[in-house]
Amino acid sequence: MLVWERPEPPDRPVPTPLSRERIVQAAINLADEDGLSAVSLRKVAAELNVGPMRLYGYIDTKEELLELMLDAVYAEIRPSGETWRETLRSLAEGIRQAAHQHEWFADLIGGRPQLGPNTLTSGEAVVAGLSGMSVDIIVPVMAAVNAYVIGAVRREITERRAERSTGTDMKQFQAAYGPYLRRMLATGRFPSLSTLIHDGPHLTPDETFHTGLDYLLDGIEARLSS
Repeated sequence: MLVWERPEPPDRPVPTPLSRERIVQAAINLADEDGLSAVSLRKVAAELNVGPMRLYGYIDTKEELLELMLDAVYAEIRPSGETWRETLRSLAEGIRQAAHQHEWFADLIGGRPQLGPNTLTSGEAVVAGLSGMSVDIIVPVMAAVNAYVIGAVRREITERRAERSTGTDMKQFQAAYGPYLRRMLATGRFPSLSTLIHDGPHLTPDETFHTGLDYLLDGIEARLSS
């Protein structure tokens, strides 16, 4: 029986009561603090001040725990909107905000479909918001938006982690590599890149995300109108 349908052990008088919700929240707290590498059944048990074996009445494996954590974060993502475009934008921004709040979330999304109750609720809201489209259109449209958001969010989180691990932010990175890049461009071997680097806009992460999302939604709209 999947963890979503498996009943929890009955309540009993113990010094430290447990529930799946408490276990998942403790795991999320650990992951928020130190990443997914900090999450193990032993560490979660220590966080709750219980023996590790007590957790097995609620979850069977670490993989189940990760699924529950992922689904718990999806409870924070509630897509809404009056139009399909507003709904998809709400979904994209909700996923991005969740990943900024819980960086480890970006490591777990993008694989096999997540089927927890909160994830299904989020998906239901998106499909309902696209009710004017045919099913043949909804499937690739949702896939395209999810692919864009997951890629964009992972890039942002990777940069955050790089800044922490190196102690160097993007401006410092650019300053360090600037002389080398200028020498390479001066060879004349990269004229297109040279034009892009010298004349292109320098967008903030927010501008980059929202501009790319606008291009994607514009493309969907053009396809729907064709």
